[in-house]
Amino acid sequence: MLPIAFAPCYAHPLPAGHRFPMLKYELLPEQLLHEGTATAADFFVAQPPPDADILRVHDADYYHRLRTGQLTRQEERATGFPWSADLVEREITILGGTIEAARRALAHGVAFNIAGGTHHAFRARGEGFCLLNDQAAAAAWLLAHGYARKVLIVDLDVHQGNGTAAIFQHDPRVFTFSMHGGRNYPARKETSDLDLPLPDGTDDAHYLKLLTETLPRLIDEVQPDFVFYLAGVDVLATDKLGHLALTREGCRQRDELVLGLCHHHRLPVVVCMGGGYSERIIDIVEAHANTYRVAAGLY
Repeated sequence: MLPIAFAPCYAHPLPAGHRFPMLKYELLPEQLLHEGTATAADFFVAQPPPDADILRVHDADYYHRLRTGQLTRQEERATGFPWSADLVEREITILGGTIEAARRALAHGVAFNIAGGTHHAFRARGEGFCLLNDQAAAAAWLLAHGYARKVLIVDLDVHQGNGTAAIFQHDPRVFTFSMHGGRNYPARKETSDLDLPLPDGTDDAHYLKLLTETLPRLIDEVQPDFVFYLAGVDVLATDKLGHLALTREGCRQRDELVLGLCHHHRLPVVVCMGGGYSERIIDIVEAHANTYRVAAGLY
């Protein structure tokens, strides 16, 4: 069993020429089913959660203005998406999918959200294609219901998880770890519990060595009982926005390291797909699919 959250609204229509690759949310499930990595029974339909689950990590005024289309033009521009009620419903549904994935990971050891990893969303604003912070909301849900005492967020998207870091800045129950391009977006970084900024051009060997030296020690020190993994594939050398130099195989080995450690320590883990902006959609989909293939081989 490989529980995977998905909903048709994940593939939201955008203006022609928009740089966000919405097509991957259609192609990735198709690829996983076609090759047999996942079956139709593995997928569950993500649902919007109660507002209370969102308001644990988001400001009520911001959420109200987001829902009712009252963001300022500057706020809307910062998100990178043109506002619509359907877009907001998509973001809420993705967040609900990650919460449900967390519940299912408690039973199955691992669960996925085809979308998610919206780590640039702060309590009271959205940025960088992120309007609501799904992993933050799911971590808060686990803590509120007593399903976890200590949560580790492993953010390996190429961009720093600034929103997540800010949300949990004063909450010792959530440890935020972000390994990202040091000169990449956002220009103004927040302070995670552990930040590892990487130089442009970082390759497989350097990346994997640093992660191998860091993550096992971190698990020993933090002693989490739940992990969220943001498995962005914008670390690829082919990525238009990434500036790192990982190969698809290096990206797969990264996933193998993270998921292998979670499996070894019997830590429930939720994986969200995060960013990926390679020119060829096949590079994005194949790198994401590798994450599922690794999990299927372990669990």
